[in-house]
Amino acid sequence: FPVVLVPQPEGGFFVECPSLPGCYSQGETVQEALDNIHEAIILALEDLDDLGEPVPDVAPPLLTQVRVKV
Repeated sequence: FPVVLVPQPEGGFFVECPSLPGCYSQGETVQEALDNIHEAIILALEDLDDLGEPVPDVAPPLLTQVRVKV
């Protein structure tokens, strides 16, 4: 599953899995954040299974930039 890591100003990383709405975590290091989101993804998939919901299709992420002139 694609995940997005965002460095936080106070330190550490916020991480989310856009393919699974509401699936996010955090960690002090990149590796800790990845370990934590791995666990969150597993829990989200178990919840979907328990509810009889399908696993969403996972498309490759598209990453780009938007330039803003201020």
